[in-house]
Amino acid sequence: MIETFTKKKLEIVLERPLLNRLLDLLDRLEVSGYTALPALAGRGHDGVWRREGMVGEAGQMIVVFCILDGDRIDAVLSEVRELITRQIGIVTVTDVEVVRRDHF
Repeated sequence: MIETFTKKKLEIVLERPLLNRLLDLLDRLEVSGYTALPALAGRGHDGVWRREGMVGEAGQMIVVFCILDGDRIDAVLSEVRELITRQIGIVTVTDVEVVRRDHF
């Protein structure tokens, strides 16, 4: 059996115009890796939305995820929360298992 190591996965869904501010924040906090992906469609409090047909970045949504050691998650969450407090956004934290402990 392959040995795995428990980490925390932080997922952040936010509006595209905030992406660079979030990535700068993660860099400042020395988060060793993250990935940003376009969100294509979804449903929230305000109903259904789709990226298709949108003009400009304002209504576009992005998903950013990163994997962290559990002892760092509170500090990162605190800063991320400050960034999205008055914006559209969802933040989730889950336990994950990784096979390369030293990459996170």
